[in-house]
Amino acid sequence: MSESKPDKIKKGESEWLAQLTPEQFHVTRQAGTERAFTGRYWNSKTPGTYVCVCCGEPLFSSDAKFDSGTGWPSFWEPLAPEAVDEHADRALWMKRTEVVCARCDAHLGHVFPDGPEPTGLRYCMNSAALDLQPPNAAEGGEGAGASEAKAEE
Repeated sequence: MSESKPDKIKKGESEWLAQLTPEQFHVTRQAGTERAFTGRYWNSKTPGTYVCVCCGEPLFSSDAKFDSGTGWPSFWEPLAPEAVDEHADRALWMKRTEVVCARCDAHLGHVFPDGPEPTGLRYCMNSAALDLQPPNAAEGGEGAGASEAKAEE
């Protein structure tokens, strides 16, 4: 039996603006994209769990991360199918599949059918949408990395 989806988090725009950096807000709440090779995790080899920067939901394991050569952090699968939702995205005159956090609907990136085995998928994510938690860290709370990133500005 599969696990159920996490409870939805709903916040207004002003709440997200107060919690997130301008880049995090643009990427996660306005479906933006950071420039390739500029995000803090595109070439990271640090072990841990990547959580949603908005709500702390665990999304991807560093064990599923691979170097796609694209300049964005790429994974061949999420931690659990229930962690993310996928939607058709026809913006920019292309047919793509958008990936969002199942808990708070944060835009994370897109998934493509050109990844490595075992899934053949490439979850191409924005670093600005993620926060890397070290192994064995307590499960992320709401907005786990947003306050740290905001303090770095």
